[in-house]
Amino acid sequence: MASRSTPEDFPLPPETAAEQLKDAVRISADWSALVLRQAAAFLGHRPDTGAGDFFEFGALHSRTVYLDALLLGSLQRDHIDELTDELSEVFNSSRLARRVATLERNIALFRSTYWRQHLTAHGAANDLLLAFQKQHRLPARFDEILAEAADYSRLVQTQESQQISGALGVLTILGLPLGTALSILQVLDDNSTAHLLIALALSVAATAAALTTRYGRLVLSSLRGGGRRP
Repeated sequence: MASRSTPEDFPLPPETAAEQLKDAVRISADWSALVLRQAAAFLGHRPDTGAGDFFEFGALHSRTVYLDALLLGSLQRDHIDELTDELSEVFNSSRLARRVATLERNIALFRSTYWRQHLTAHGAANDLLLAFQKQHRLPARFDEILAEAADYSRLVQTQESQQISGALGVLTILGLPLGTALSILQVLDDNSTAHLLIALALSVAATAAALTTRYGRLVLSSLRGGGRRP
């Protein structure tokens, strides 16, 4: 019942029975539960005496708060699957920063809305939820998602820093020769239009020469690298 499998579909080796049963949740002396894969099986440990027996109350719990625990676990699993798919598609677009920002927003929304490890203040529902999460490795998978998203965020920050540094380098290469030429003309009190044009031409030539140097190529490479796909 818990695994939706039959002995013909999945013969269970006898030596693994203890491993499978070690996570059984003992709800009370009357009954226990076992979560496997998609659902849970509830087992009574004494005969059912009929109408008015405790098992009527237990059946109500299994269809309400205990079912809620399994449904919440299923929602968590589905959303973690979606986040995993988003992680695998981050580099499918040249807009890495936007994809990473969307991914981080979805992770924050999932954490604030669905990522709960306690359904009630106390009780077996929490144990059932934790058992479901353990079956699907949800805590470990979510930790992997957080770590991978943090790596992508650092990559985006590095690219943005390179772009900013490259832009500042370009402004330096362009502004230094021009500023020097204009300062010299101002000191000499030279208002000649021809001399101004010559100074501008020399500034452009100096800028072009500076861009051919190792520093200039590094600046241009930083600017181009910010838009490349990793």
